[in-house]
Amino acid sequence: MFKQLMVASGTLLLAACGPVQTDSEVYQDGLVYCSEGNPEIFNPQLVTSGTTVDATSAQLYDRLLDYDAKQQQFVPALARGWQSFDDGRRYRFNLRKDVNFHHTDWFTPTRTFNADDVLFSFQRWLNEQHPYYPVNGGRYPFFRSSGLIRLIEHVEKIDDYTVDFHLAQSDSSFLANVATDFAVILSEEYGQQLIAAGNPEQIDRLPVGTGPFAFELFRKDFVIRYSAHKDYWREQPEIKTLVYVITPNANKRMLKLLTGECDVIPYPLVNELSQLDQDAQIEVGSSVSPNVSFWAFNTKQPPFDNVIVRRALAHAINRPAIIQTIYSGNARLATGMLPETSWAYSPVQQTYPYDPAKARELLAEAGFPNGFSMDIWAMPVQRAYNPNAQRMAELIQSDLAQVGVQANIVSYEWNTFRQRLVEGEHDSVLIGWVADNADPDNFFRPTLSCAAARSGNNRAQWCNPEFDRLLIEAIAESDLDQRKHLYQAIEDFVMQQAPLVPIANSLRFQAHRDDVEGVELPPYGGINFRYARRIKDAPL
Repeated sequence: MFKQLMVASGTLLLAACGPVQTDSEVYQDGLVYCSEGNPEIFNPQLVTSGTTVDATSAQLYDRLLDYDAKQQQFVPALARGWQSFDDGRRYRFNLRKDVNFHHTDWFTPTRTFNADDVLFSFQRWLNEQHPYYPVNGGRYPFFRSSGLIRLIEHVEKIDDYTVDFHLAQSDSSFLANVATDFAVILSEEYGQQLIAAGNPEQIDRLPVGTGPFAFELFRKDFVIRYSAHKDYWREQPEIKTLVYVITPNANKRMLKLLTGECDVIPYPLVNELSQLDQDAQIEVGSSVSPNVSFWAFNTKQPPFDNVIVRRALAHAINRPAIIQTIYSGNARLATGMLPETSWAYSPVQQTYPYDPAKARELLAEAGFPNGFSMDIWAMPVQRAYNPNAQRMAELIQSDLAQVGVQANIVSYEWNTFRQRLVEGEHDSVLIGWVADNADPDNFFRPTLSCAAARSGNNRAQWCNPEFDRLLIEAIAESDLDQRKHLYQAIEDFVMQQAPLVPIANSLRFQAHRDDVEGVELPPYGGINFRYARRIKDAPL
């Protein structure tokens, strides 16, 4: 029965997109992933949205380096090796040969990957004079907020398969940032072709990479379709057709999984995980995800520019109750920005314990004895760090009412939500962060630095020169014990200033049919279908 359901649903789904494989081929070689939202665009350089990263980075592109979380070390990818010179201020990357770009209906490559593609991909966001710098918005929030735009002075081509990165100073997080899902490699030849055709915007909408899957089509709110890259330089994917079905509603995703319309779903409803585990045809996977959910205040708007008000609101909410209700025991109370999976984490006492009396006292001290009105923006999608932002907002709304603060809950379609956040239209927002790499700097610079505020990635709009000074001191330090001490000082500073309230560090879940295996949930974000496959003799 399951096989019949799978074939039927796959046929209906794929037939809506144009000519497709036969029923038997869909069942044998295809895989359907029901994603929680639309990607904003098909180039992760331009955004920090996890929804976009999940849909693009590991599927379409490769990076110079990868990070092996099990071995806790960087491993070769498009760079087969690298060396550090000049006390860490110059890195040389030796590039891999015979790596093919995607051959698509809109682009036929005439050469393989080389140093020109590395220069093109990095100079696009490093050099404001580059012809592609302003294309499709030109914000590059990760590179701005992480400081890479200022750190990399220039990229030099030594020969066709050797490039040097010249840095302004030694930075212990450089390799980690180069290995993230955002530092993808584009085709310089494709970029030049689009410039000549007068259509440079296409580079991020009809993407071309070297990754395991090639883009075929996207229909907003409906479907994304990929096909296996036939000339992939690594082991060929076993999945020949990869389909993303856009399914924002978590209940609908669960139903589609149970009926066989989806093979894999992200963010299954936490309170139904035990039920899924008991279903003979469903398996639930989880990973320890270095993430943090938080409630950020727009510190550029009164009264949230007043630290006393921010501390009052932090004391007003019952975070342990929120965790119990929202995460059903699958998360721990965040004591700071760093989760306990980070090597720089140190156990501390609970920050801002639930204390309504203290909250009212602080509000009166700040000049608001009768409270005030405010908005709480709640994400419309599920993320690893927050499976139900709307419900969390309702709990916070109830807590705030007890101290005289009237909260209105606001939400929009996901891409609109993020665009308005960047513009700073919010009073406060429930959102979070999933680390892109193992360096603790990644929890602070992309979320709370002045550069992150300028890029729009700092949801608190908070810029503090003393905080930035501590960050710079930490990344310049090579001794791990001293770095750990500095990150604890940074945690203390954030707690004192309260631009945001850390709420939870959660596990990351996905559920899949029992005839599918090899879907990877890398600990530092994204989802990877390169090793996914169907088990041919799975039980019906």
